[in-house]
Amino acid sequence: MTTKCTMFGIEIDAISMDTAAKTLARWLESPHARCRYVVTPNVDHIVKLRNSLAFQAAYAGASMVLADGKPLVLASRMMGRALKETVPGSDLVPSLLHQARSMNQPMRVFLLGAGSGVAQRAARIIAQRWPNVLIAGTYSPPFGFETLPSECNRILYEIAAAEPDLLIVGLGAPKQELWVHEYRARIHAKVAICAGATIDFIAGEKARAPVWMRKTGLEWLHRIVTEPRRLLRRYAHDALVFPTVLVKELVSNAVARNK
Repeated sequence: MTTKCTMFGIEIDAISMDTAAKTLARWLESPHARCRYVVTPNVDHIVKLRNSLAFQAAYAGASMVLADGKPLVLASRMMGRALKETVPGSDLVPSLLHQARSMNQPMRVFLLGAGSGVAQRAARIIAQRWPNVLIAGTYSPPFGFETLPSECNRILYEIAAAEPDLLIVGLGAPKQELWVHEYRARIHAKVAICAGATIDFIAGEKARAPVWMRKTGLEWLHRIVTEPRRLLRRYAHDALVFPTVLVKELVSNAVARNK
């Protein structure tokens, strides 16, 4: 049974990267019909969750919730609810694709998101790196697609026609989580992972931080340096808001323990 770490109003699965990947691989080989989806909260998600009921509902509907970021792991330790480690989507996806080597059938994967041509490049790299993974389809939706029922229906049709086991969704938060949650009953895939910039990373469109920066919790700094126009304002806002959210959570946790 998976241990849950409850904080910031959500339940996070306190499991390792290896356990998460192996669990998802079992889900992919099961005859389970309903699409089970994975979300990976980070500081930005925690900040956004405070004021969005729709985002909260998307989290509540997830089958697996994994901590993406050192601040969440450190916060859990401060509350005596230690998470094992960070399990970022950008590391989870390669780890899961690696699991395909021991599967009886090729893992069929659909890539949804990233800019024009990026998913196709990622598909070629995946085919070279993980021979037992079959890219069943890719699609880069236009800006604002989530507000167009006709476009959403087209995407759902493309996914169904491709018959993937795994859907990797790289639309950014909270768009990817909201979309997957809204259409979960119509997504014809066994597992969907809301994976942020993972498709871009695999394709080489964006550079991952060096391993030492990831291990020391400094990947955010690398991302600001490489994408300042897109991320500087967001990270600055989160840096101002998250400490307040953390203090409130610590106080609430202390009060609950003393009752």
